Amino acid sequence: MTMNNKEFTSELAERLGYTIKDTAELIGSLLSDMVQELEEGNVIAVQGFGSFEVKKKAERISISKQRMLVPPKLVLSYRPSNTLKDKFK
Repeated sequence: MTMNNKEFTSELAERLGYTIKDTAELIGSLLSDMVQELEEGNVIAVQGFGSFEVKKKAERISISKQRMLVPPKLVLSYRPSNTLKDKFK
């Protein structure tokens, strides 16, 4: 089952006893702050869930039909916590 944003917000609002509007604002604020921290190069660690960080992939040469230079880029990395990994074993 896939839970979309509206379903997630409704479920969280019900569990917390908040309105859907307040919960949506809370989620939006949380995500905005997370993005800002990641843009500043900080690692975000959520206890029992995992950590997020932006890593730089180095420049490399791709060889398919022809050799191409692939420029360096930033990628978002997520590493689940051991607690979360254990729940899915």
